[in-house]
Amino acid sequence: MLSYLLAVLAACANAAASVLQRRASRDLPSEDSLRPRLILHLLSRPVWFAGFLCVILGFVLQAAALATGSLSVVQPILVVELPVTLLLASFVFHARLHRREWLSIVGMTVGLAALLYFLSPAAGAGEEAGWPAWTVGVTANLLIVVAAVEWGRRAAPARPGGGSRRAGAFGVAAGCQFGLTAAFMKGAMSHGEEGVGAVLATWQLYAMVAAGILAMFLLQSALHAGNLLAAQPGLTLSDPIVAILWGSFAFAEQVRGGWYVVPAVAGGALMACSAVVLTRSPLLKGEEALIEADRMTPAAGSPSPPR
Repeated sequence: MLSYLLAVLAACANAAASVLQRRASRDLPSEDSLRPRLILHLLSRPVWFAGFLCVILGFVLQAAALATGSLSVVQPILVVELPVTLLLASFVFHARLHRREWLSIVGMTVGLAALLYFLSPAAGAGEEAGWPAWTVGVTANLLIVVAAVEWGRRAAPARPGGGSRRAGAFGVAAGCQFGLTAAFMKGAMSHGEEGVGAVLATWQLYAMVAAGILAMFLLQSALHAGNLLAAQPGLTLSDPIVAILWGSFAFAEQVRGGWYVVPAVAGGALMACSAVVLTRSPLLKGEEALIEADRMTPAAGSPSPPR
């Protein structure tokens, strides 16, 4: 039960991080996406550091949850991040959530519940996968990340919907990378009963750091490329799906097969469709208008424009 609570708290911390970091990056030039200078610009903004501290807190809570719970259960619970993010974003960006957004949230919640219920993931009794399986899994995971990034890069930011497509694609890439980071984290924390020294001796701990840095870079690019509502669904939903696959593949966590796969796939499809509907929300225009208003507002202490 403790792992469930820690996972929910981690989701709340991640939601706060997404909103704060989106607020910090939304007025930066679009051409900064996927470039190191984006991070250099963000480092000068205190609100971004507040978001970064929330990310660290989320990682700590997630690691504690994975130390006592299975990957296939803990990561899907993090989908709670999405509705919390929407609620926080509606407050911070002064954008009202309408029926469309609420129905999408309900659809994602029901889809996730169906996915977890019918697959019924549980901790396995087998040993952790060896080097060959890790190599194949990591390679496949990274190929998906690269494909998502490339698909997003092909969308011109200046075209209608281009920014939303880039944000959504980069969000999926970041979510898949965070799923891989969680798999490394689980591999390291599975040795927690042997002591801190055993955890520090695992190669997964250092792979987790490298994977986490890349995931953070992709996250900043997603939050900067477009509206938060466009970036968040792919980010939030791809993470638990990848985690379930990793739990079954690398840690022998058991999921139900047979006819249970059909409603589980239907639940996943409902989650995906709800996310697509959400990325087409009219609230996208609402935040873009707010960004333009911010750009037109003179900074404190600066002379007013001539009348």
